[in-house]
Amino acid sequence: MRSLIRTLLLAPLLVAGASAFAQSGDGTFGTWRNNSSSVHIQARRCGASMCGKVVWASAKAIADARRGGTPNLVGLDLFRDFRKDRRGRWRGRVFVPDLNRTFSGTVVVLDANTVKGTGCALGGVICRSQTLTRIR
Repeated sequence: MRSLIRTLLLAPLLVAGASAFAQSGDGTFGTWRNNSSSVHIQARRCGASMCGKVVWASAKAIADARRGGTPNLVGLDLFRDFRKDRRGRWRGRVFVPDLNRTFSGTVVVLDANTVKGTGCALGGVICRSQTLTRIR
């Protein structure tokens, strides 16, 4: 369960996008996986922001989410209202299904196939970072 919590707190790393955001050329849009490959998220345009939907999850990730009160992990928007700031970082909110809570998050593009995300709780007191890889 800890692994899923960490993954989902850091999931903003997985966020990718479409259309107007893709034109920015920063490479954040697409489908991403965490290091353990237990969750795959497809980022896309949601109105004026960027959202990320779970398109695949391992049996363990699904079970962890159910124990936390989220019956349907696949298809759920975990990343909500991500917008690019002046420094080029994406900022938004990430829902953590096994905690049934929403936290702040950021995403920074490292290269065409790698992003680094940071998820924070308690007003930025507790933060974790993770690097994610693009799925082609």
